[in-house]
Amino acid sequence: MTYRCEELPLISPGAGTKLTVLLHRFGDPGAQPKAYIQASIHADEIPAMMAAHHLLQLLAKAEKDGLIKGEIVLVPYANPIGLGQWLNERHLGRYEQRSGGNFNRDWPDLEPATAAKIDGRLGSDASQNVALIREALCEVLSERTAERELQSLRRSLAKESVTADLVLDLHCDDESLLHLFLLPQHWPDAADFAGELGADAVLLDEGGTGGAFDEANSKIWVGLQRRFPDHPIPAACLAMTVELRGKADVSDRLGRQDADALYRCLVRRGLIAGDLAPPPPPPAEATPLDASQIVRAPAAGIVAYQVALGDRVKKGQVIAELVDPAAPPGAPRAKMVTATDGLVMQRRLHKLVLANHGVAKIVGKDPLPPETAFVLEA
Repeated sequence: MTYRCEELPLISPGAGTKLTVLLHRFGDPGAQPKAYIQASIHADEIPAMMAAHHLLQLLAKAEKDGLIKGEIVLVPYANPIGLGQWLNERHLGRYEQRSGGNFNRDWPDLEPATAAKIDGRLGSDASQNVALIREALCEVLSERTAERELQSLRRSLAKESVTADLVLDLHCDDESLLHLFLLPQHWPDAADFAGELGADAVLLDEGGTGGAFDEANSKIWVGLQRRFPDHPIPAACLAMTVELRGKADVSDRLGRQDADALYRCLVRRGLIAGDLAPPPPPPAEATPLDASQIVRAPAAGIVAYQVALGDRVKKGQVIAELVDPAAPPGAPRAKMVTATDGLVMQRRLHKLVLANHGVAKIVGKDPLPPETAFVLEA
C-alpha cells in the first residue's frame, strides 16, 4: 500500500489558466471496501475543509502504521473553481459565476445510460451485479465529453465516487446544528455516523435535493433495483451529505472532533484496522425531509429572532419578526411563525433579507403540505 497525492486537471476556462483538483489516495487502487470523502463542493463552507485537513493527518498515520485495509480517497477541497471566486474581498463559493448555477445541484443522472449498458447482462449473484454496474458507470462517464471547466470538475469527481461503497460529501449550513441528509433506504445503516458525529437531525429523502452530489451517487442503485426487480441489486453506495454545523464554526477543536468521528466510522466499516466499542446512539431520530419547514421572510427587512438555535418550538409559534428600519414609530412588525412542532435546526447568519429568503429551518416529524415543506434552496 502506498499513499499518493494526485492532481486531476480541469479544462481551462481561458488562455493561460489552469486549475486542478488534489486528491489523496490511501490503500490499493480498486480495493474494497472503498470510501470517497470530499469537502466543500460549496467552496465557501470552510468547516468541511477543516475537518478534511484533520482527517488527512489521521489517515496518513494509519497508512504509515499499515492499518488501511480498503481504499480511501480524500479530496480536501472539491471545488477549486469556487475557491477562486472573490468579489470586493468577499468569497462567493456557492454558485459558479459563469453560469450562476449551484455547484451542488444538477449533478448528472447516470441511471438511464447505465441501465441500457447492463440490460440483459445481470445475473443472480448480487456481488457480480454490483461489479457490473460499477464498470458500466465508469464507461458512461468515460463516454461523456466535458466542454467546460465545471463539467470536467463533475466528471473527475464522479469517476472516483461511483466505484465507492461509502460517499461522504462534507458541507456546512449558515448558522446551524450538525445534521445529515441521506436516502431512507440507508437508515438505520447510517446510524453510526449520526451517533459518532452527534447529529442533531437526520433528514431522509429520495430525490428532493435537486440533483445533489450524494443523491447522484446513491439514487442510481435504488433506481436500478426498480428497473430490474428480478435481479439482486443492493443499495451498494451509502452516500450522505454531512452538514458540519454553521459557517462560523471553524476551529481546530471542531475539526479534530469531526475527523475523529469520521475516522472511527471508517474503522467500523472495515476500511481501517482497529477495534472499537459500539457507537453511541444517534442523538435524534431520523425524520422525512418533507416533515421539515423552511420559514421564509414575507418581505425585505432585518430579521429579529425570537428563538435560539436548538430551541424546541410549537406550531404557530413566532420565531422571528421582520424589522423595517424606516417604518413609522409604533408600526407593527411582520411575524414569522412555524407550521410544525420541531427543532430550530438552522438560522440565517446575515440578518438583512429579501422577500422569500429562508430565515430558519424547523425539523418536525409529520409530513407537511408541499407549499410548506422543506425544499432545498438553489
